[in-house]
Amino acid sequence: MEKILFLAHTDTNGNLPKLALETLSAALQVQKGLAGSTLTVGLVGENVQAAADSVTACGAAKILSVRGADFGVSRYATDVKAIEALGAASGATVILAPATSRFARALPGAAFRLKAAIDTHISGIQITDGALQAQRWYYRQRMMATLTRAARPWILAVDSGVFPVWQGAKGSAKVEAVTVALTEKEKRTKVTGIEAPSADAQTIRPDAALLFVAGAGWTKKQMDGQTHVKEAEKLILDFLKSSKASLGSSKSLVDQGSEGEAVLPFMSHLNQVGQTGSTPRHPKGLAACCHGEEPHVVGWRFINERRAINTDANCGWAQGKADVLYVADAFTVMAKVNELLAKN
Repeated sequence: MEKILFLAHTDTNGNLPKLALETLSAALQVQKGLAGSTLTVGLVGENVQAAADSVTACGAAKILSVRGADFGVSRYATDVKAIEALGAASGATVILAPATSRFARALPGAAFRLKAAIDTHISGIQITDGALQAQRWYYRQRMMATLTRAARPWILAVDSGVFPVWQGAKGSAKVEAVTVALTEKEKRTKVTGIEAPSADAQTIRPDAALLFVAGAGWTKKQMDGQTHVKEAEKLILDFLKSSKASLGSSKSLVDQGSEGEAVLPFMSHLNQVGQTGSTPRHPKGLAACCHGEEPHVVGWRFINERRAINTDANCGWAQGKADVLYVADAFTVMAKVNELLAKN
């Protein structure tokens, strides 16, 4: 019989992040699939009552917590001890945790202390013949492996966008506190503040409903024989500001600065999508001024609805890689789109 532990930390507001609720859906799927298994919730944070109340309807046998001011911030030394304590107190054989930046740093160390096996970047979970199997991608999402382990405890760090967000009624949860003793040495790292770009300056938005991918065509000569980089910059930034979309880029666009060509100043390799970049999971995607070559399109495989704008009716997007292809000039189309968005 498996003892399942759903592990999560609170955010700055004392709530559970979206990825944590997705991971809770995964934990419930595992519990349902493994006969006789039990589910325990383990929370880490300064004040976890609100988070516990939000998931009390999930049917967990009990809710454990490591809480207090020392656990309200992301710090390796204290997070590792909190995870270790919750794992030991629950007696968990399978631990599912969201692969947030905070937990991704601490989970491997906690696994070592718990003498546990750990697998990261989990993109799927299934039960086959009563055995738990986890899936993850390799080689830039071109090869998918299905893994199973006899070793216990087994920690699974779940990636975002894989499972639906768990939804349930709020209640009044009974939370059992797990005591963790900390030394002054373990608390020596201090968080003095958070520096973040303004909402308008932020172009990478993992939770956005739309991914807008700009290709190298934005900086090339247009129909009048001239480049219009400044106009392209304004069109793209205005669209991102109005739509709150996330911005992606093809490799050619972010690399061409090293080749002495004009670039969009707000674009970096962090925006890169494709075989040598990220593989986002947005509900919808719109590509403009890129041709849809395979190395780039591989980064779009988890986008549910893909559309593209290109003046070439025979470009790569037209070869079954886009659900809809608009054969038009992207400058004209996006100018009209921005005009419509400005009216709403």
